Amino acid sequence: MAEIMSPTPQKAFELLLAGNKRFVAGAPEHPNQDATRRAEIAPGQRPFAVVFGCSDSRLAAEIIFDRGLGDLFVVRTAGHVMGAEVLGSIEYGADVLDCPLVLVLGHDSCGAVGAACAALEDGIAPAGYVRDVVERVTPSVLAARAAGLFEPDEILAEHIRHTVDLLLDRSRMLAERVEAGQAAVVGLCYRLADGSAQVVSARGLDLTANSAT
Repeated sequence: MAEIMSPTPQKAFELLLAGNKRFVAGAPEHPNQDATRRAEIAPGQRPFAVVFGCSDSRLAAEIIFDRGLGDLFVVRTAGHVMGAEVLGSIEYGADVLDCPLVLVLGHDSCGAVGAACAALEDGIAPAGYVRDVVERVTPSVLAARAAGLFEPDEILAEHIRHTVDLLLDRSRMLAERVEAGQAAVVGLCYRLADGSAQVVSARGLDLTANSAT
C-alpha cells in the first residue's frame, strides 16, 4: 500500500502508465484485488487518481490500468459529459480524498461522439435523455470542424481536450490545485483494439500530446 500513499501527480501518472503497459502486454499483475486488501481499506479509502471516463462497457479503468480495490476513484458518464453531480464527484476525489491526478479517459469508436456527428449531419437528435448527452458533446464536434478537423480520431481528441478544459474552467478548486502543483489533469484516448492509451491533453504535467502511455 505504500506505493500509493500521497504520490505526486507525476508518480500517480507513472503508476497508471505502468499498469496500462502490463495490460497491453497481456501480463497484468492484478494488484490489490485480494481479501487482505479488502480488509486493509475497509476503514477508509485513499485512491491515488480520479478517473473520469466514458461509460462504455469496454472501458473499465481498473482493468485497463491494472489496479485494484481502493486505487482509483472512478466517475463515468456516456461520452464523459459532465453536469453538477459529476463535477462534485470529481472535486470530492481531488479535494476530500486528496487525489493528485484527474484523468479524463475517452476512447475510439465512442457512441456519444458518433451520435453527435450524426445529429449535426442529419438534423435528427436522439429521443429521451440521450439527447442531452448528445447536446453536451456537440460543442466539441463543432469546435473540431471549425479547426478543420473532420476525422473521427481528430474529433474525439478535440472532445477529450474540451473536457479537460471544461473541468478546469468550471472547477475553481481543481484549477487552483493544478496551479499550485498539487494536482494535474490529463486527457487520454484509449484504443479499444490494442488496449493502449495516448496523451491528448495535459495540464499540470509536462507530457507530449499523442505520446502513448
